[in-house]
Amino acid sequence: MLVLTPAAPPQKLATAGIFDYVTVDAVHRRVYAAHEGASTLLVVDADRGKVLREIKVGPMHGVAYDVKTDRVFVGVGEDLHAVSEVDPRTYRVTRTVQVPGHVDAIAYDPELHRIYADEDEGTRIFVVDSKTFKRIGTIALPGHKPEYIQVDPVSHAIYQNISDAHEIVVIDPQTLKITKTIPTPELQENHPLQYDPAFHALYVAGENGLLSVYSPTGKHLQTMRYPTRVDQCDLDVTRALLACGRGKITLVKLGASSKPTIVGQIDVAPGMKTLAVDQKTGDIWVVWSDKRAHDAAYVQRFTYKR
Repeated sequence: MLVLTPAAPPQKLATAGIFDYVTVDAVHRRVYAAHEGASTLLVVDADRGKVLREIKVGPMHGVAYDVKTDRVFVGVGEDLHAVSEVDPRTYRVTRTVQVPGHVDAIAYDPELHRIYADEDEGTRIFVVDSKTFKRIGTIALPGHKPEYIQVDPVSHAIYQNISDAHEIVVIDPQTLKITKTIPTPELQENHPLQYDPAFHALYVAGENGLLSVYSPTGKHLQTMRYPTRVDQCDLDVTRALLACGRGKITLVKLGASSKPTIVGQIDVAPGMKTLAVDQKTGDIWVVWSDKRAHDAAYVQRFTYKR
């Protein structure tokens, strides 16, 4: 088993409010979190653990980054309906494109220079060219609750959870059409979704305490019992670990053909639901707000060892 420990006490932020997605740029050593309730992008130094800035953008949900240009992309929801680009060195919003819907999750394909932004409680994915920062397409989705979006870095296929239909859809990057539907009948309300390029596998968890593994062709490979509901998961490709969060951090060991196994857990806070892995160090970053009043917000880093 792996022993998870806090690298430092939780840092209380200057602004309160709930969080949505969080990610780590392991190259430029920054943590980015969509501080939805504060309408800011939280930027943290991944090495020193220091909060660098909260950048006013809007009520954000999804967050992704481009390593080559050192830019951050965020999906803005509520009544703003936009995708924005942020320069994390100057702490400024540099470009914004309006889209015809409330953005939730986003994913970035650096080779095709595309930002994919799914519509919260909607039926569309908006496609934005990161070079021109113009919307270049819209993908029609079944259902009305897309959750989590992933891109295959080799084939460039897009994988989208459809929570209310208990399925994953596969989208062709050329035609922007659905080519396959992968039913996940054992799951209820699909939430986190991760694509593993090393094992060519999709990891998806439901709100009913199960985590399943599927092939990109739709073959059901494994299902394991998961101890709680789960919101966000993040894949550590190098160490073949899946970190998942919902009040606690749970580490799951992955294998090419073996069943996923829980190898570590630690309680964090009742309001914690989002986390991200630093691909360089393996550290896990979490953000949360007070579950009852949302009158305080925190960020914290965790490490682990055998």
